[in-house]
Amino acid sequence: MRIIQFIVVILAVNLISIESTFADYEAGRAKAEVCAACHGSDGNSQISMYPKLAGQYKSYLINSLHSYKSGERKNAIMSGFATGLSDQDIEDLSEYFSKQNGLKVIPMK
Repeated sequence: MRIIQFIVVILAVNLISIESTFADYEAGRAKAEVCAACHGSDGNSQISMYPKLAGQYKSYLINSLHSYKSGERKNAIMSGFATGLSDQDIEDLSEYFSKQNGLKVIPMK
């Protein structure tokens, strides 16, 4: 009986942690207002020195923001912004920008 209780507790804890990592598109849109000055409101920057984020792979955006946050990737402006982001913020922003119309992937033949 104790084993069943233990398993139930472990499963409950894992479900809570999984739920907290779900990306929230609407939260990402709200958080993206800060990004708009450089990257455009929908991630389609009109300024060539700032990359377009719209339509980028979510995993790439997540990895990039974590790299700026850790200092592995160097850019004073992006590192400054990324340092203040939580893992949930990064998930939400990446969800939002990855769902915007922008970059198109052309399949290889």
